[in-house]
Amino acid sequence: MTGRHQLNRREVLRGFGAGAVAATLGSLGLKGQLSQAQTQAEPAQVLGGKLFAQSAPPARVGLVRGNDRRDIVYQALRHIEDEVLASIEGKKRILIKPNFVSTRRELCATHVDAVRGILDFLTGHYKEQITIGESTAFGGGTREGYVNYGYLALEKEYNVKLIDLNEQPWVYRYVFGKGHKPTPIRIISTFLDPDTYVISAAKMKTHDRAVTTLALKNILLAAPLNDYKTNDKWLTHAEYNFSPKALLHFNMFHLAQEIYPDLGVIDGFVAMEGNGPVGGTPVDARVALASLDSLALDVLTTKLMGFDPNKIMYLTSLAEAGKGQGDLAKITVLGTPAEECQFHFKPHERLIEPYGLG
Repeated sequence: MTGRHQLNRREVLRGFGAGAVAATLGSLGLKGQLSQAQTQAEPAQVLGGKLFAQSAPPARVGLVRGNDRRDIVYQALRHIEDEVLASIEGKKRILIKPNFVSTRRELCATHVDAVRGILDFLTGHYKEQITIGESTAFGGGTREGYVNYGYLALEKEYNVKLIDLNEQPWVYRYVFGKGHKPTPIRIISTFLDPDTYVISAAKMKTHDRAVTTLALKNILLAAPLNDYKTNDKWLTHAEYNFSPKALLHFNMFHLAQEIYPDLGVIDGFVAMEGNGPVGGTPVDARVALASLDSLALDVLTTKLMGFDPNKIMYLTSLAEAGKGQGDLAKITVLGTPAEECQFHFKPHERLIEPYGLG
């Protein structure tokens, strides 16, 4: 490749992050190159033989079960109100990012009333305009999703603006592609903006490669650009297999070093089981969850869905890297007791054997 697509050592190390490159070199049996990669890349932190410095602190998750979707989302946020308000201070913008993996099947998308619950909570404290943005991968584009799922009414009800993140500026980063080769990928700049407070308004669903798709995945796989001519989101899936060690897990782990939600909210009022993230069937779970620690949020929700989060590699890797709390014993549930919200979701049929979910 030439020009702006040309790869050199400095760009690869910057695009991947030294820790990610070093860890991958080791996993590929290239340990002799590890110290060289570490010494030439400033971001690496090697303490006690590990690439990451600290473990995450204990986490708090608001969990509410009830009969009104909008209200339980609002109440889940109220349980962590003080820490949410403190975390917003100093941010110039708030972005609520729903999940429209498809713009033509409401069951797979974040329901508009879940977003209303978030806005009810925020507008009591935050007076500036709030942005709602999505970067859909399927269907007729993000704006089609806004129409089909009733989001247009939000601009009349609240001080919000709806945008298509696929139309925003972007920058290059890298992921591992076919053959484990560094592959340029266009990342929407909004997700890299330190002044933007990113709220992941996710759906509680199963997934065909990662078992579950929740707050983290809603952000990490939305960040690559789909300009409706070329869809870079597929580059994260480079190898279309269903192994627990698929490159998708590493690429999400890698992207999370720069891209991470400030607040996670999960809409599980009517969740999805089976062949998600689009073709599954409904579960009348009637729950909502919220946390500043999206990893803790996803680990807890995965457990409540009846799956073992320790079998999901990107979750365990992020916990080991100190990107969030992965130990259920260190996650405090506020609101409805977790034991009252335990389910047994059917997994995607293709993951039953490779993940041992039978």
